[in-house]
Amino acid sequence: MTNSVTIDSVIIMFMNYLLNKVTVTSMASSNRAKFAIKSYSVEHGYPSRRRSLVGDAKFETVKNKEAKLNWLEESRHGSQDNQLSEEEVLIVSETTESDDLSTPKTSNILINLKDGGFSNLPKIIRIIEACKGNVDHLESRKSLDNKSNIDLFVSLKISSNGLLHLIKSMRQNSLVDMTLLREKHISVKDPWFPRHISELDQCTHIIAKYEPDLDSDHPGFLDKTYRERRKQIADIAFNYKYGEAIPRVTYTESEIKTWGEVYKELRRLFESHACQTHVDVLKLLEKECGYAADNIPQLQDISLFLKRRTGFTLRPAAGLLTARDFLASLAFRVFQTTQYLRHESNPHHSPEPDCIHELIGHVPILADPTFAQFSQDIGLSSLGASDEEIEKFATLYWFTVEFGLCKENGEIKAYGAGLLSSYGELKHSLSDKPELRSFEPQKTAVQPYQDVDYQDIYYVAESFADAKDKFKHYVQTKLARRYEIRYDAFTDSVHIIDSINKLQEFGQKIKADVNCLNTAIIRIGDN
Repeated sequence: MTNSVTIDSVIIMFMNYLLNKVTVTSMASSNRAKFAIKSYSVEHGYPSRRRSLVGDAKFETVKNKEAKLNWLEESRHGSQDNQLSEEEVLIVSETTESDDLSTPKTSNILINLKDGGFSNLPKIIRIIEACKGNVDHLESRKSLDNKSNIDLFVSLKISSNGLLHLIKSMRQNSLVDMTLLREKHISVKDPWFPRHISELDQCTHIIAKYEPDLDSDHPGFLDKTYRERRKQIADIAFNYKYGEAIPRVTYTESEIKTWGEVYKELRRLFESHACQTHVDVLKLLEKECGYAADNIPQLQDISLFLKRRTGFTLRPAAGLLTARDFLASLAFRVFQTTQYLRHESNPHHSPEPDCIHELIGHVPILADPTFAQFSQDIGLSSLGASDEEIEKFATLYWFTVEFGLCKENGEIKAYGAGLLSSYGELKHSLSDKPELRSFEPQKTAVQPYQDVDYQDIYYVAESFADAKDKFKHYVQTKLARRYEIRYDAFTDSVHIIDSINKLQEFGQKIKADVNCLNTAIIRIGDN
């Protein structure tokens, strides 16, 4: 393909092919729909019986790669051009039949100049002009990936046809690498993530199917009544939408008995094994939300309690979400929570999260402001992260929020929900059997985990604040994301900080808080 006529014919053929195959509303939602994994169940190759966030993250990475490669291969085959880049496929896939492919619109691209030189800049400008593009803004900076290279950010007016020509021309030039951006630093290939809390409605349709239906080792596999009950409760989560009150569940005598058996055993251990925050908040939950051995509390009541304490709210979930969706929810201080109970035949063990694990294990500690901030920090860092980074965040979550230990008044106590909802593992974690290590995020993030039996290794934090500070440092030095994300509690939105203008805008927003801090320092100093 050396002449424009041939390139045009391939582009037209490619557009017709994809327009006949997909209907797309936007590039972000399109990408999410294409690569959505509907089930991590055994029928789709999930390798483990016990469900964990880490296992799902690793499985998600593999399946995402498979789905993307299959999609690209099909698109290339349909267009009869085996050299099509992912950006080219994405441009066409977001095009609708009503779009005018020759009308210029704003596009942002990032060009990496190899070997740190500007000698190719005139050639790049000529290529843009040949593709009928007009440069509105151009700036250079050292590459974040390789300090010896230079990145050029270019904002230009160019048609879809012209953009496809440009990408193809740049691909043929081995001296530069080009990335098409959705925003100033967000590649069109980067994972979709919610921008407003209401978009968490899109983070619940990728839920694992009910384990009792598919796993013959599940305690409820042969119990038709239990499976029907699971489906009934799961439908609450499937139908739930942002802004609605969480529907209440009328629990059966059998379910309350299962809850009570576990509750009494754990409650007895907490005084000696759980961190003080967990003990203190559980007493408040008993007083304000109906926690008791003979009563299963309702998510709506607990959600209102947490909102007053730390700004966290609960949202019903039908099962364990994908790691990416679950962590994204934490960015908005939303904790996705199941409402079903484990099978009565095995009250002290569940192969997947249930409301015993979440209401007894997770909820009390989320009422601590420092821990709540730590949880949200993990969530914010996950937005836009690569699949490999999501695996590391899920592993950090596993060894902290799920199975973490902390120092308290010279003693080691449990704060992880996986420990605080498991009578046997709680005792095991504070015995002389496992190895205890200091929490160091860089090492913890790549530590192999145990999901069949009790953990062999636990990580001990000096305090919640220390864990939060170490995690922030890890993100600052290791996260490859080219932009920062901040949470706006007034609008329940996240905002991208990827330019000087947005940085200045953020500075103005926190100016009032800084003024308040200065005034407080003066007044306290005067006293």
